[in-house]
Amino acid sequence: MQFVSSIAEPGTSVLVLKGGPDAEREVSLKSGTMVAAALRRAGMSVNEVTVDRAGADEIRAMHGEVVFPVLHGAWGEGGPLQEILQADGRPYVGCGPAAARLAMDKVATKRAIAEFGIPTPRSQELLRGTEFSLECPVVLKPSDDGSSVDLRICRSPQDVMRARLEIELRRERILAEEFIRGRELTVGLVAGECLPIIEIRPNDGTYDYEAKYNRNDTQYLIDPELPAGVADAVRAFSRAAWHAIGCRDVARVDFMLDDRGPWFLEINTMPGFTDHSLVPKAAAHAGVPMETLVSSLVGMALARGRAGRVAA
Repeated sequence: MQFVSSIAEPGTSVLVLKGGPDAEREVSLKSGTMVAAALRRAGMSVNEVTVDRAGADEIRAMHGEVVFPVLHGAWGEGGPLQEILQADGRPYVGCGPAAARLAMDKVATKRAIAEFGIPTPRSQELLRGTEFSLECPVVLKPSDDGSSVDLRICRSPQDVMRARLEIELRRERILAEEFIRGRELTVGLVAGECLPIIEIRPNDGTYDYEAKYNRNDTQYLIDPELPAGVADAVRAFSRAAWHAIGCRDVARVDFMLDDRGPWFLEINTMPGFTDHSLVPKAAAHAGVPMETLVSSLVGMALARGRAGRVAA
């Protein structure tokens, strides 16, 4: 694949950040550990640091010529950390602050991708006190989090009411979205280039946090057989979403497929790098091992940093 030409040179000093204060901290710790190990196998000099809600001075004191922030969730992936890294001045892997905030906000993301003609399920944002107005069944999930944290499938208005009472103890914003019954597909992108499509088949029908990270009964079908034209449509919608959000380096786009076609669910600007994660699986299927994948991402960040210095 074309992006492998950007591999960083052995000996490059990389600061790998993991952890963070968000609900996906445990996922980030696993992802960061695997990224750091792969970079070491590629000959990089790795400074692997676990952070909570690190400040600018704290990060500035950490050594590394390029930063790989392997954090998931609102603070680490959704803009605040990217603001700090932007001010720090060193090149870093992943999108900039504006794109990070947009992608983390599922309501804003749906508005942005709709302008590109990408189909997405009907939805309603439920703030506290908002009257629910969609037809059931629906999926309830936080408007600004990932990894299926606090996801609920509601088959009646009573289910919605019960789920809201529970979720609103922790969340101010909830997205209610039409439940699409069908096949779940995901597409990883590196440097805007689509990796092989993966179909996700959870054992009990719901791809929740447990199915993603803690159980081993989910099936992943790489390059699955799909109806005519669906694969091309999914890849086209993924590239369009990448541009709509303003992604760079890496992302993953999730879809549901029913007899009407593919439906965009969300885009992740720092997808997981655990042994269950889908971008590394797809890259490996395409002949790109983990160490090449992460070294390429570091190389892209370094090239962007050099270009910025030349422009300045």
